[in-house]
Amino acid sequence: MDADQVEKLITRYNEAWNSQDVDAISSLHSPAIVFENHTAGERVEGSAAVADHIAGIFSRWPDLSFSTRRLYVREDFAACEWTASATASDGRSLEWDGVDLFPIADERIARKDVYSGSGAPRVLAQAADPSTR
Repeated sequence: MDADQVEKLITRYNEAWNSQDVDAISSLHSPAIVFENHTAGERVEGSAAVADHIAGIFSRWPDLSFSTRRLYVREDFAACEWTASATASDGRSLEWDGVDLFPIADERIARKDVYSGSGAPRVLAQAADPSTR
């Protein structure tokens, strides 16, 4: 792939994440995909296991979305800097920054390495205190 094709691949991938479309995400992975979130200490291998893992992320964070800040590409690799936002189970609006690293092989994502500040997110809004109603 040339750099332009890699950029289009990652753009489609990011759009699929924001649509929470596990099938579309999976279609862009190689069958032997490795998904490793270094911040959370999670590592999952293989297309079906990675799809299940991602579905679990969406189940825990139903309004999770990402905004791309920068995307760097070459013929066989991409790095994407992003900001995530989501609502925690306690109602707080959260935001955190991260970077995904993507080795590309056979026109698909061979691996996704995630590094983020999700362990210490920014709180954008506190949940309403029910005792003040």
